[in-house]
Amino acid sequence: MSEPRLQDFLQRQHTRYELIHHARAVTAQETAATAHIRGQLLAKTVMVNLDERLAMVVIPAASRVHFGRLCRQTGAQAAALATEAEFRDLFPDCEVGAMPPFGNLYGLDVYVDESLVSDADIAFNAGTHTELVRMPYREFERLVAPHHVHLMH
Repeated sequence: MSEPRLQDFLQRQHTRYELIHHARAVTAQETAATAHIRGQLLAKTVMVNLDERLAMVVIPAASRVHFGRLCRQTGAQAAALATEAEFRDLFPDCEVGAMPPFGNLYGLDVYVDESLVSDADIAFNAGTHTELVRMPYREFERLVAPHHVHLMH
């Protein structure tokens, strides 16, 4: 796993996880297909600005962030996609767009759509466009303590 911060954290926490190598894929849908993982199981991390504060929103691979709902769920006045320039330097060990949804390792709030909470497992980019981590959702919840939001229809 090329993201040493995540790897070290998972090892220190004695976390059960599986590292899945797959053909290079940039979009979440391509990643799910090349890794042979259900699109609903694969979570993508979307960087957003909530009232000018960076945060991570974790949603199913095939979904999009509904910014109106995100504002209502978080109490933010304004929400928008963050630009690559705004967050690139926060993740020096990650390929752009492949950061894992562990905002706690980067001082960022994490908001997870409730549709992912009901799944037994969660899979996400491990810092590259060729590796995924798959772990029990309960472990992810324990390690990240994300805020739950309802963003999907």
